[in-house]
Amino acid sequence: MKLIALVVALVLERSLTRLLHLRELRWFDRYFDWALARLGKQAGWRGEVLAALLLLLPVVPVALVSIGLLEADIFWDVPYFLFAVLVLLFSLGPRDLGAEVQDYCDQVAGGDEAQATRTAKQLLETEVPRDYGRRDLAVEEAVLVQANNRIFGVLLFFIAFGPIGAWLFRVGDLFRRRAVFEAGRQEAVEGAPPYVLIERLHGALAWVPARLTCLGYALAGSFEEAISAWRTYREQPARRFYDVNDELVATVGRAALARSPSESPVLCVGAALRLVQRTVFVWVTVIALMTLFGWAI
Repeated sequence: MKLIALVVALVLERSLTRLLHLRELRWFDRYFDWALARLGKQAGWRGEVLAALLLLLPVVPVALVSIGLLEADIFWDVPYFLFAVLVLLFSLGPRDLGAEVQDYCDQVAGGDEAQATRTAKQLLETEVPRDYGRRDLAVEEAVLVQANNRIFGVLLFFIAFGPIGAWLFRVGDLFRRRAVFEAGRQEAVEGAPPYVLIERLHGALAWVPARLTCLGYALAGSFEEAISAWRTYREQPARRFYDVNDELVATVGRAALARSPSESPVLCVGAALRLVQRTVFVWVTVIALMTLFGWAI
């Protein structure tokens, strides 16, 4: 059932992406702002426990409905199936990565550099390099990283824990995005306790998905180049725990692209998206085989 729900949600996500503006879940921002205020200057284990509780609170309603539908066992679990598809559909995103990349490439091709920079900032979640070449390379890496945060992490948690898991990962990523936005808007130091606590939580959730995403990139792209880059990266000291996931995914993903030095950077942005799409196909195929042999339910 999870495999069917996953495929249905992916198809709907591609078909309805520009219509489902509610998927951005902006109505959650007030809760995240309230939660960040509650964290204040909390640090240490108390801050981590409080951050985890604040992260789990929005997941409780989904968990209660999910468990209730499973225990009800009515109409061959059709209500649970529909609920799972709905939750997964809203967990993927919050924006469609393919649509954003297409918009960026069209804006660059059309010479609308101002709008291209705004789209790049949404993908990077930080300030955009002034140099257009460096901006394109940064967007290329951002596409590879955002795929883990928006797609692969959600899919893995859905297969492992059902709609509860998918929603947990999405809430964690939304919480992280809001913390990053507030830190930038208020010119806060990145080392501020709320920022660090939320980044640590998201880093813990994304640790396994990031490495499976790297493996997917290797299988969907240049395997030898990707594995070589992975091994090389492991020899480098990590700056911070929660930076490792993004840096590793970007490093391995760019190596899997095996792009030519003479290739246009903006064309590599499209190539990065195609690598993500091939990796989604690899993941779905593996999940289908696992389901066939009874390793996934």
